[in-house]
Amino acid sequence: MSPNTSTGGSKSGGSGRDLVTPGRIAVAVVVVLTLVFIFENTRSTKIRLLIPEVTLPLWMALLGTAVIGALCGAYFVRRRK
Repeated sequence: MSPNTSTGGSKSGGSGRDLVTPGRIAVAVVVVLTLVFIFENTRSTKIRLLIPEVTLPLWMALLGTAVIGALCGAYFVRRRK
């Protein structure tokens, strides 16, 4: 048999160590921080854009602003390529 021939089974040996990876830990930390941010910023705030005035939770306003900024950034990065 050559060294490149697979004998079957998983590469990790079934040890279960694939469940906890640095990437998954980072995602879990971001999720926890996001939940803390949302629960700490539930107070409603008034937002005025030119004429209409809208009242919504602060976290929702900040999330909307972040999404708009991310979309603009992605547009300019994609356009540059």
